[in-house]
Amino acid sequence: MRNPFRCFNSSPEIIRLTVMMYIRYPLSLRQVEDLLFERGIDICHETVRFWWNRFGPMFAAEIRKRRIHHRLFSNWRWHLDEVFVRINGETHYLWRAVDHEGEVLEVFVTKRRDRRAALKFLKRAMKRYGQPEVIVTDRLRSYRAAMNVIGNGADQECGRWLNNRAENSHQPFRRRERAMAKFRSFKTL
Repeated sequence: MRNPFRCFNSSPEIIRLTVMMYIRYPLSLRQVEDLLFERGIDICHETVRFWWNRFGPMFAAEIRKRRIHHRLFSNWRWHLDEVFVRINGETHYLWRAVDHEGEVLEVFVTKRRDRRAALKFLKRAMKRYGQPEVIVTDRLRSYRAAMNVIGNGADQECGRWLNNRAENSHQPFRRRERAMAKFRSFKTL
C-alpha cells in the first residue's frame, strides 16, 4: 500500500495529532491551530480542515477495524434514549443506542417519536450488532411497543437513574450543538 502521507511536508504524527484533536474534542479549526502553535507547530486553520477532510475517514476506518472485537461484547446491555434536536427550525428526534461501556453503537434521526420510529431504530441496531441480553430505556411507551413486535419485550428494564449512561452520551452532542449555534442540516448533525 502506498504511503498516504508521502506528499506532505509535515510528519504523519503531527497530522494524526491534529485530526484527532479536531475530531475528539469540541474545538474549532482555529482553536486547534492555536493549541498546536503553543506546542511549536505553526499551521493554518485551513490546513487543519484539509487534513481533516483528507485523513479523517482513513483514521475512522482504522479505529473501526480495531474495534471489530468490540461487537462481541456489545450484546450484553444496551441503553436506549432519544433527545429532541432542532434542525433548521423543525423538531426532530435523535435516537441513540449506547452499550454498557458508554460506546455509541447506533444513532438515528426521525421526525416522529412513535412505535414505528422505535422499531426502525431497533431493527437497524440489531442488524448491525445482534440482539442484546438486556435493553435499558426510559419510560417511553414506544420502546415497549416496538420490543413486543420484535419479541424481546421481557428484556427491557426501566427505572430511575438506570439510563444515565445514555443520558450522559448526549452531553458531547449538546456541546457541539451550542458551539455550532444550532444545526441547519442533517449533514452537520
